[in-house]
Amino acid sequence: MAMSVGGDSTEKPLSDINTTPLVDVMLVLLIIFLIAVPVAIQAVDLELPEVAYEPTTTKPENINLSVSGSEAGCKVYWNLTQVDSGELLRRGAENLEAVVARFGDNLKPDDIPEVHIRGDVNTPYRCIGGAIYTMQQAGFVKVGFISEPPAGTARGRV
Repeated sequence: MAMSVGGDSTEKPLSDINTTPLVDVMLVLLIIFLIAVPVAIQAVDLELPEVAYEPTTTKPENINLSVSGSEAGCKVYWNLTQVDSGELLRRGAENLEAVVARFGDNLKPDDIPEVHIRGDVNTPYRCIGGAIYTMQQAGFVKVGFISEPPAGTARGRV
């Protein structure tokens, strides 16, 4: 703080704000954050895959499920037929048993049908998660999602 004592009576009191303490505090905070941020953000070094749009090859034996719903309830469709969770489990198990019976001991992982789920964008996750869980209970290993590619992207690349 500056103060003028004595001297000329025509002098005005010093009214400029001393910014030095403010600058000192800001520099100290800057140094603290420069040290603290790398410590707070820790990540394992990974090489993440690039996103690529691959057209889905649908085999006739694949199962197509459509899921829609609201907070009031969920609707699951096996192809175009609406089913409840019990019917979904029963149909899935029967379908898988038929595939195993057809191939017998020659069954390969590629012979097991896939489940393709198309979920409405406004559907609660519990509806889609319930369909995934039910199909996994039926014995299906490959469960995938069908989505629209982003607008304006070239076929094959995002």
